[in-house]
Amino acid sequence: MDYVLLKQVHISLAVISIAGFILRWGWSMRGSSLSRRRLTRIAPHVIDTLFLTSALLLAYTIGQYPFTSGWLTAKVFGLLAYILLGMTAMSARISIAGRILGFLAALCCFAWIVSVACLKSPWGLMG
Repeated sequence: MDYVLLKQVHISLAVISIAGFILRWGWSMRGSSLSRRRLTRIAPHVIDTLFLTSALLLAYTIGQYPFTSGWLTAKVFGLLAYILLGMTAMSARISIAGRILGFLAALCCFAWIVSVACLKSPWGLMG
């Protein structure tokens, strides 16, 4: 697949993924039944699987891999932090304040991952 097309697919999936996270978090905070629908529970897994697949294909295409390229290693650790923070933000067992804090921290983490990707630096905007 063409690098430019693959990169655009990856970026598009990133936007869809974060938009879906924000929407689902809002629904869960309001107690909306939309957050419990089958499509709402399945779609994020499909989108994120495609997102991860595009990331792996991009890494292969450019010949840079996590644990050998610092910026990709940073993105992997950032992704793990984003997932954990997202789980906190969506958990009904966490206090409202904890869920809000988890949500805001997940958004910051996502933004940092984007900055790492754009700058190709493990520090992203923090560097």
